[in-house]
Amino acid sequence: MDIRKYLLEGQAIPALPLALNAQRRWCQRHQRALLRYYIESGAGGIAVGVHSTQFEIREPQHALFEPLLSFASENIDRDAKGHDFIKIAGLCGNTEQAVSEAKLAAGLGYHAGLLSLAAMKGVSEDELIAHCTSVSKHIPIIGFYLQPAVGGSKLPYSFWKRFAEIENVVAIKMAPFNRYQTIDVVRAICESGREDIALYTGNDDNIIADLITRWDFAGTSRFIVGGLLGQFGVWTSKAVTMLEEIKAIRTQPDIPAVWAQRNVALTDANAAVFDAPNDFRGVLCGIHEVLRRQGLLETNYCLDPEETLSPGQAEELDRIYRDYPWLTDDDFVNENLKRWLAD
Repeated sequence: MDIRKYLLEGQAIPALPLALNAQRRWCQRHQRALLRYYIESGAGGIAVGVHSTQFEIREPQHALFEPLLSFASENIDRDAKGHDFIKIAGLCGNTEQAVSEAKLAAGLGYHAGLLSLAAMKGVSEDELIAHCTSVSKHIPIIGFYLQPAVGGSKLPYSFWKRFAEIENVVAIKMAPFNRYQTIDVVRAICESGREDIALYTGNDDNIIADLITRWDFAGTSRFIVGGLLGQFGVWTSKAVTMLEEIKAIRTQPDIPAVWAQRNVALTDANAAVFDAPNDFRGVLCGIHEVLRRQGLLETNYCLDPEETLSPGQAEELDRIYRDYPWLTDDDFVNENLKRWLAD
């Protein structure tokens, strides 16, 4: 697979949640079912070991990072056989850790690494670029602008302009949840002249607006071609259909007004899933709760017992199901769940 070409075509790529059972232990049966759900939903790939998967999988008491990456890679190779499906590994930590994770991911058959810089807060821009360059020597990298509310830091235009000079960069996921900072990234890539770097939205609060917008800088027009998102980890088959519909109409001079309305609806739904009213404290449990209600997960548990749904979050999810039934894909899941859960 030509991963640059594949990413530039625009894919819907969910971030993989971690499946835990009632004893708060990793449940391979439901993890496998979840992977099958994403594959058969038509997703273009999966991101494993990222925020939605819980960074705690790297902690010694859990020691799930390598087992989960290996398990996901093997199951994808078997169940997605016959069509392209990109495997992306989350990479984090200082340079030594990120390089080690990149080598591991490459050895397990991952096509690219989504590089978090959350652990590099306070270092200089030169040090950040050196860090990214070092990791890129071991696996193609996807830049990651993570919102500060969940551990990210501000990365200016100058950083992204220099980041675009790293040869083995294949894409950038923009998730600052901030229009000014999103523009910084798009403008930097346009002005870099790198047409081979794919732009992906991670702005779960403005998905459709990102995807339908033509971004014009330096005499260059670019689209944010796809999404690499926690939100795409739920109701995935509908997300895939939505992206394909957007790709078909976004070059038109007049975009139907219904897409602006859908953007509001999807953002409202994301606020409930991600627990935006409570500063995203229930974000992981919100994702898990949707999948639990569908039967794709046994529980909505996180590795940290203190991470739970916020008061009122379950009722907000009830409201989303009531107000926006067109966003959900329960019928699709119900038709296939028994087969996905089979060994």
